[in-house]
Amino acid sequence: MKAVAAAAGVSLGTVSNVLNRPEVVSPLTRAKVEAAMASLGFVRNESARQLRAGSSRILAYVMLDAGNPFFTDVAKGVEEAAQAAGLSVFLCTSSEDADREAAYLDLLEQQRVQGILITPIDQNSSRLRKLPSRGTPVVVVDRALDDASHCSVAVNDILGGELAISHLLELGHERIAYVGGPNTIGQVIDRRDGARRALRTAGKPTADLIELTTGALTVAEGRGAGQRLAGLPADRRPTAAFCANDLLALGLLQQCVSLGLRVPEDLAIVGYDDIEFAEAAAVPLTSVRQPRQLLGRTAAELLLDESSNPDHEHQRVTFTPELVVRTSTRGTL
Repeated sequence: MKAVAAAAGVSLGTVSNVLNRPEVVSPLTRAKVEAAMASLGFVRNESARQLRAGSSRILAYVMLDAGNPFFTDVAKGVEEAAQAAGLSVFLCTSSEDADREAAYLDLLEQQRVQGILITPIDQNSSRLRKLPSRGTPVVVVDRALDDASHCSVAVNDILGGELAISHLLELGHERIAYVGGPNTIGQVIDRRDGARRALRTAGKPTADLIELTTGALTVAEGRGAGQRLAGLPADRRPTAAFCANDLLALGLLQQCVSLGLRVPEDLAIVGYDDIEFAEAAAVPLTSVRQPRQLLGRTAAELLLDESSNPDHEHQRVTFTPELVVRTSTRGTL
């Protein structure tokens, strides 16, 4: 920094302001300092700045599955808010592994990130509750909390499940499958509960819902569910399926079509999330849409407020899902 100050003909304090408070430096002086930095190959020592400040200029997002476009879309929203605030974002994926999630949380706390956004495996984790008391704010993404321990941003997944099954019932389907799992994931449980509620509202027993449990929310697991579904006797085979996410729905669709079932004539399919691939599928997929980027942006804004506002109050933000009807459920029974 001394070399930069000498080359630019300014004080050391001016160089510091250009690095930390550029808005207080005139454009002409700032340009001179930045030119000197470029000519000298100056690279800021962020570790030293972090040591002095006690925290970094980094947010972190721990997602369930980086292979799921839903979470990468949420991450885009997080990045939008972070960039507007002059911060960077670390992206981590737990891969639905509790030990891996815990290891990331420990590492991020050690790195003194400014805050952590997380789609948790277990939103009631004691580790999550302890982080804010030790100085690391946490916002839970895509899960609604029952208490005020953190801010949370989510979509009403119970309503989303209701929308999906109500749509299938309106089309006249009576044998409906719910494809999803594992049942340790809160979203899977809520969407199934919404499906059951729609059946009760229609005066049908919840036992009518045929559950095909999967080991993960992936295309491969969807294909496996399709194999099981197609193997059922014709008089017991569901005529419609609601999947806990679009990846499962796309895998189910692929497998059933490859085995000779027609969509939607033999099997109507509803997914969840409305990722980009849903509309682009060979049979465009009906899906329950979540405002993916808005989820991420809102969560990051809440985290930024908590990290800088001494009067911050935790908020529980819940968005309303929307059913987007496409070819995979259209048709005459």
